Amino acid sequence: MSTESHSIPDKLSDLTTSGLFPLLSPGEQDFLAHLATTYPLSYQEFRTLIQHSRDLTMWQEPPLAVLWEGVASAVAPHLPPLQKKKEIFKGVQKKMKDYVESPKSYPESGLSKPKRNSLSFVSGGSNTSLIGDCPVASEKTVCCNLKTIDAVENCAFGCSYCTIQTFYQDKVVVNDHILEALQNTELDPERFYHIGTGQSSDSLVWGNKEGILEKILAFAQKHPNILLELKTKSANVSYLIQHDRPKNVVCSWSLNTETIIQNEEHFTSPLEQRLEAARKAADAGIAVAFHFHPIVHYDKWEQDYGALAERVLHEFSPEEVLFLSFGSVTFIKPVLKQIRERGEPSKILQMEMTPDPHGKLTYSKERKVEMFRFMHNAFRPWHNKVFMYLCMERAEIWHEVFGWHYETNEIFEEEFRKLKNSLSNQ
Repeated sequence: MSTESHSIPDKLSDLTTSGLFPLLSPGEQDFLAHLATTYPLSYQEFRTLIQHSRDLTMWQEPPLAVLWEGVASAVAPHLPPLQKKKEIFKGVQKKMKDYVESPKSYPESGLSKPKRNSLSFVSGGSNTSLIGDCPVASEKTVCCNLKTIDAVENCAFGCSYCTIQTFYQDKVVVNDHILEALQNTELDPERFYHIGTGQSSDSLVWGNKEGILEKILAFAQKHPNILLELKTKSANVSYLIQHDRPKNVVCSWSLNTETIIQNEEHFTSPLEQRLEAARKAADAGIAVAFHFHPIVHYDKWEQDYGALAERVLHEFSPEEVLFLSFGSVTFIKPVLKQIRERGEPSKILQMEMTPDPHGKLTYSKERKVEMFRFMHNAFRPWHNKVFMYLCMERAEIWHEVFGWHYETNEIFEEEFRKLKNSLSNQ
């Protein structure tokens, strides 16, 4: 069967020439064309079925044809075409709803791996200001007012929920303007800054290539009123351990379960290597921190995240850990579009999506509270010893997890100034 053998209605034809349809396999395209010519589908229904077809393929579930025919077999065959279509479409929607409402399950062998693209370093970048705002900073959530320095643009990793490489493709851009500004910029010495470098790339994966870490650490040395956070999913701590660095630096690791790392955090360092690197950093006297972000809901999430928390508790003392954060999967609509266009095997979109205060799509409040409470309780031995917070969450969620929340973002930011001062006093 081929799409040429079907005369797709004119009202639907533009959906077959752009968007997701051209990215589907020939078999998927043929089946959708068959539906378009057999049933009186509306424009929105056809677009929805195209998206369902893409999602099922990415989730490595049986294709839309199997789902549709299974539902159709239970619908009375004598119904008029419009009524029959409505009944089948309603059944398909229910099945898709079941997929996203039920905890997803990853195959023991793991999902198929995407192809790793080769990357090349280039100099350049836009002539932007040295320090930018966190892109999710907002008065609508309890926010720490993190600032960012984007000296490198693009990442060596391929996390399914991130689309950095979509913007930069096969080029890693070292921003000469930023590196120069690091040496020449003067900051207000009376003001505190919490600055991260892991927004448009991983902070440590490139090591000191092009002098990146050397210049960033010199900037932290020059400005003792900042807390410089190097956030990573790598194990590349050799430069930090082998060279002097100022006290106002913290290395933070994004941690996840082995299931999520294997299936959704492609090309990143395995959990074992991340923890070993954090251990080396702590042994070298470097402050470490851990971000459990994103916490992903799946069938074994409690078992796996509980084991992960136990391991961190066992391998580190509270005196070595500056802070812990908890966060969830959150998407803006353009990122959902890019993930589907990329089409790599992933179950990250197999979840219920609820709008947050910014219009982003994430887990429901009830789901978030459940997961955050679990992780907070898992670290009960460190309560009142290690600073813990939620990333990008509303005050009401803080209150249900911790029993309190910061009244202003400035008060929250002040906690990080205290953490920085604790390092300076060591």
